Amino acid sequence: MPEEGVPLTPKADLLTTKEILTLARLFVKEGVDKIRLTGGEPLIRPDVVDIVAQLHQLQGLRTIGVTTNGINLARLLPQLQKAGLGAINISLDTLIPAKFEFIVRRKGFHKVMEGIHKAIDLGYSPVKINCVVMRGLNEDELLDFVALTEGLPLDVRFIEYMPFDGNKWNFKKMVSYKEMLDTLQQQWPELEKLPEEESSTAKTFKIPGFRGHISFITSMSEHFCGTCNRLRITADGNLKVCLFGSSEVSLRDHLRAGASEEELLRIIGAAVGRKKRQHAGMFNISQMKNRPMILIELFLILQDSPPAIPSISSRDPVHVQGLRHRVRFSNPMPTLWKGCWVSKSPRLAPQRLGSGSLQRHYSSHPDTDTNPECLSPMSQARATHSGPLPTSDRLTHVDTEGRAAMVDVGGKPDTERVAVASATVLLGPVAFKLVQENQLKKGDALVVAQLAGIQGAKLTSQLIPLCHHVALSHVQVQLQLDSTRHAVVIQASCRAQGPTGVEMEALTSAAVASLTLYDMCKAVSRDIVLGEIKLISKTGGQRGDFHRT
Repeated sequence: MPEEGVPLTPKADLLTTKEILTLARLFVKEGVDKIRLTGGEPLIRPDVVDIVAQLHQLQGLRTIGVTTNGINLARLLPQLQKAGLGAINISLDTLIPAKFEFIVRRKGFHKVMEGIHKAIDLGYSPVKINCVVMRGLNEDELLDFVALTEGLPLDVRFIEYMPFDGNKWNFKKMVSYKEMLDTLQQQWPELEKLPEEESSTAKTFKIPGFRGHISFITSMSEHFCGTCNRLRITADGNLKVCLFGSSEVSLRDHLRAGASEEELLRIIGAAVGRKKRQHAGMFNISQMKNRPMILIELFLILQDSPPAIPSISSRDPVHVQGLRHRVRFSNPMPTLWKGCWVSKSPRLAPQRLGSGSLQRHYSSHPDTDTNPECLSPMSQARATHSGPLPTSDRLTHVDTEGRAAMVDVGGKPDTERVAVASATVLLGPVAFKLVQENQLKKGDALVVAQLAGIQGAKLTSQLIPLCHHVALSHVQVQLQLDSTRHAVVIQASCRAQGPTGVEMEALTSAAVASLTLYDMCKAVSRDIVLGEIKLISKTGGQRGDFHRT
């Protein structure tokens, strides 16, 4: 716990039991077979037993685990075991009661030890003990922790000290895996390494004759990003595809806005498709803004075995490593990871330009080919006029005396209105490379700009004074890298059923996305040009359709 504590999340912002189960059901349906409830502290939720029981009913879910501080474990474990809890991790950084109180900011050491023994008595084996090792605090207790495994079926997991907000991380405080291993081998030279399980985050060792074993989580000194298959959902409903990444996507907001299962899968798939090859490294992570650890792993979803990847091109630099088999997909609906590697889905596909450089491409829609109203930036076909657009002989947003006035659309018929607009952001070579490689310190510029474009479309009537509020049925934002110009080409498509057009929504979407790109990149370069904001097409109005050639 950070010394200054952490702000409590308002109850209304937390996922409800129903929302947790809805998301869990969605992930399990797509092949996830292990769910771990973590924290913060999951056992303070009054509905935690009910959540475990209902998760246990999900067909295909093999394991339900919990990571807890252990203080309430002895009291709740019999109920949790009956509900279906299959695995237990207990966070414990010291075996000295006074030091425990200093680290955790509360009493309770003896309750934790009671919880560990209760888990053993109820047949859990191994009971995992998570110990974060910090120089000057508890590295002198390594041998004491290992000694526990002589007579108890424990897996003591030594975790390298990792940088998070509020924990005052310093490289000098980190005790590396190799240093810890050397210390243990001096005491137990017979220490032997066990085979690593696929997608395991731990390097496991055993002392011959001991009931338990020990493991090392080497996130900093020897990362395991290439085989990581974990996804995390925070208690307030944000999806994190990397523990050390600051990027989050709110699934809660989409759920509460009525998103369909298909739409949620597109959002999740896009986030997973953006997962980087590896984290930024301990020194860069220490400079990044991220939640305190106590606020991150509030609800963790993982697969014991990674999902299947359709055919991967050997030249593809952007596929998510480690996601290889197990997850099944319903066809043809795009799902969690489908399309991240398949070229027919442009949501995330590398493209070769004339210069031979790789191009990142991001779309909020899973497959532009299925949406005829949306002009794909990947297409080389030119749009054509469907006929001349009749124009008014006067400005429609002024009255007879020249004062600003909103147009009365009450008498117009409701028709399907579709508009597409585009914008271009010239980044320059330095900023372009950072965006292309997703290395900006602020985060993933393309994802943030795409979300901003969608938000901008929805808020157009609040930004443009005389625009009517339009209930949009669909917004799509695509961003494509153009390495020949060191530019990002943005395309926004809006659709609605109503008496007024949506071209302002499309134009606002493209403009806001381009402004967001500028904001994401301005620390790198101020020589960024926003331009070419224009309407590409407009259909459904009384004055005819428009298509720019």
